[in-house]
Amino acid sequence: MSRNFLTVGKYLKLLSGFPFSSKYFSSEEGFPLIRIRDIQDSKIETYYTGPYFESYVIKNGDILIGMDGDFHVRKWQNSDGLLNQRILKVEVTQPDIISLRYIYYWLLPYIKKINDVTAATTVKHLSVKDLQKASGLLPDVKKQEKAAEILETIDQTIEKTKALIQKHQQIKQGLMHDLFTRGVTSDGKLRPARDQAPELYKETPIGWIPKKWGCKALETLLSSAPNNMRSGPFGSSLLKSELVEDGIPFLGIDNIHIEKFIPIFHRFVSLNKFKQLSKYAIRKDDVIITIMGTVGRCAVVPQYLDLALSSKHLWTMTFDKSIVIPELVCWQLNHAGWVKAWFRKQTQGGIMDAIQSKTLKTLKLPLPPYNEQVAIYERYKNITQKIQTEQEHFFKLTKQKSGLMQDLLTGKVRVKVGE
Repeated sequence: MSRNFLTVGKYLKLLSGFPFSSKYFSSEEGFPLIRIRDIQDSKIETYYTGPYFESYVIKNGDILIGMDGDFHVRKWQNSDGLLNQRILKVEVTQPDIISLRYIYYWLLPYIKKINDVTAATTVKHLSVKDLQKASGLLPDVKKQEKAAEILETIDQTIEKTKALIQKHQQIKQGLMHDLFTRGVTSDGKLRPARDQAPELYKETPIGWIPKKWGCKALETLLSSAPNNMRSGPFGSSLLKSELVEDGIPFLGIDNIHIEKFIPIFHRFVSLNKFKQLSKYAIRKDDVIITIMGTVGRCAVVPQYLDLALSSKHLWTMTFDKSIVIPELVCWQLNHAGWVKAWFRKQTQGGIMDAIQSKTLKTLKLPLPPYNEQVAIYERYKNITQKIQTEQEHFFKLTKQKSGLMQDLLTGKVRVKVGE
């Protein structure tokens, strides 16, 4: 691909946002105001009721750059809004030399590089001068347009996939709520709602549930195995100096995400130390919840993990699998309204900065008959697998886009106009 060295900044028209007065800010009425925190997701949370110049009105599709903190380059994907301070709008002055569609993609790695090399000791600030001195090798404008078209096509596919994931996550949330409040009848259908068949339900401390279900404290569902609920080791039991570069994984909150165990390990103990601390060893199908840092994330230990050590930042629970299916407990700890309500009650409505053992042990959960749990779990597994498949497709697309950007923006792959 024939490419020419251009001082890109010379062809950019840059508009810095206006410092709109906060006395005119509103959360309900006025003209949408785009603040730096809004550009990443194109969301609107603030409105402006004061006077403004039309030149600061941003349209759908305009290119914006956040100039503080982590620098983000985004296309605005929402209704018209006002360009607030510390945001930059990017246009081109000579579209016969530089394509605006292409420069959006060109700016992504350029701005990322500035972000990565900027000292992180203080709040980072991007300067207009950083854009004005931008330069690089660019193909002619027709080839720029073709490259942009290819990247826009994969972007559209990524956005559609993302929307599909969000749709199925919403469907899953509604489905699981119905399954845990109505359950499944022997013919595989949802039980009629309480307002349709009140005789099928009973009132419990966590709300109305089917009559044949139990409402049990979490501690009564634990296995009879020793150390069925543990957190630790603490203090001198395991010193930082005793961690090793390779060995038995020592789990932390970074391994536990919402309904997902992340098998990326950064801390290890020796086999001898693991044996000394064996009461903190995990078991397959254990339910683990984070109790410090990001409190309340919960995942199930996967079958492939043979040996690992829990930590003081986690509660690790071994359930009696003849009574309850661990994945169903995990879903409730992550999402169920009755669980969140219990946690709020235990903190008197404040922010939970830790979870005490008593809070978990006395937590009441609905307990359907085991055969009904199996039917609920099958539905849970099916919708979860569908979402995971879409997420894997999404990650493949983003990886493909990254490779395409590298190829097209560096000229490694030639594009032919008219293809």
